[in-house]
Amino acid sequence: MTDPIGAMLNMLKNAGNAGKPTITVPFSKIKFAIAECLKAQGYVESVSKKTKKNLPYLEVGVKFEGNAPRINEVARVSKPSRRMYMGVKDIKPMKHGKGMFVLSTPKGILRDKDARKEMVGGEVLFSIW
Repeated sequence: MTDPIGAMLNMLKNAGNAGKPTITVPFSKIKFAIAECLKAQGYVESVSKKTKKNLPYLEVGVKFEGNAPRINEVARVSKPSRRMYMGVKDIKPMKHGKGMFVLSTPKGILRDKDARKEMVGGEVLFSIW
């Protein structure tokens, strides 16, 4: 797997479109931090770290609004083949505040509003709305 973050995001989107309540992905600290950020913003229902046969994995609950999934679209911005960075002055609201960017900063994984508040830039991992 060349892009585990992109794979996790696509699994979330596809699970929502298919009506599946949860997904499981191999555990990593960055995927856990991203899932926690998405949970704080209301894009996923639950996040839990579990272990099976001594291998850790994440179980992420997909959030629905009625019958429709909460995640309409997710787009990977910074990829392994092309990294994209934004300074604090370059971070603008996305989709007129309806969506958000998620950044990897020196202060951890932050959404665009929190990065502006903390006055830090970083690698733009993905956008979601």
